[in-house]
Amino acid sequence: IPLTLFVIILLLFWNTNSLVKTSIVLLAVPFSLVGAIWFLWILGYNMSIAVWVGLLALAGVDAETGIVMLLYLDLAHGEWKKKGLLKSAADLKEAIVHGAARRIRPKMMTVAALVIGLLPIMIAGMHETGADVMKRIAAPMVGGILTSFVMELLVYPPIYFLWKKRELS
Repeated sequence: IPLTLFVIILLLFWNTNSLVKTSIVLLAVPFSLVGAIWFLWILGYNMSIAVWVGLLALAGVDAETGIVMLLYLDLAHGEWKKKGLLKSAADLKEAIVHGAARRIRPKMMTVAALVIGLLPIMIAGMHETGADVMKRIAAPMVGGILTSFVMELLVYPPIYFLWKKRELS
């Protein structure tokens, strides 16, 4: 597990070429873990190898969606900067809100595809072959992706704003 997490962090850094961006993307992990743990608790599942596999898969999905969110924010920031529209903190805020708003539909489609794709596994009867293991893999992903959805839309933009605001001075 530590090796897998190290590889995820290393790949994020290679993709972003920035420790700050890598750190921002990694902020999704604790928020999604909260949703995953809550959902596991609601379902009454204990920690197991299958749950850890689901948590690792969730970390990968979080990294992917976090990178895409940063891409949208960077594109909006770069577009406004290129046009000369970034003159104040209010302009920066407007650019970031514009970039985040463009990310709502793709993020909703990602969440919907994941939840709808895992729903048959979650409602499968316990008598079916492998259902007890598959439910424990799918549960953290379903719970975590829901809290990750909210976090990426409500927490990433303000953190990005605070980071980019320093460049205005």
